[in-house]
Amino acid sequence: QVQVAESGGGSVQPGGSLTLSCAASGDILRLNEMGWYRQAPGKEREMVARQTNFGSPVYADSVKGRFTISRDNTKNTVTLQMNNLNPEDTAVYYCNVRIIVVDYWGQGTQVTVSS
Repeated sequence: QVQVAESGGGSVQPGGSLTLSCAASGDILRLNEMGWYRQAPGKEREMVARQTNFGSPVYADSVKGRFTISRDNTKNTVTLQMNNLNPEDTAVYYCNVRIIVVDYWGQGTQVTVSS
């Protein structure tokens, strides 16, 4: 069993910032990647940022320079710092944990950017 627990999210005005956090627990000995995905209404889920255990972060073009992913491998946590948010960032954000080739997902947290 793998548990994925997210926290953070909420509502913010354009230009504001939010931080999302996620912790993985359970049978995660072979965890090799953690990241964040998002799904806006009527759209498919898309990758926002991800990072393997010892690799460099990978970002969607739309968030480069604004979002920062960081991992703590000792605690099996991942954080997404989101700055300069705009309405197009409004979506449900999901934490992703990859154990070898199997994906596990958090329950999702809503991020709303609106004036």
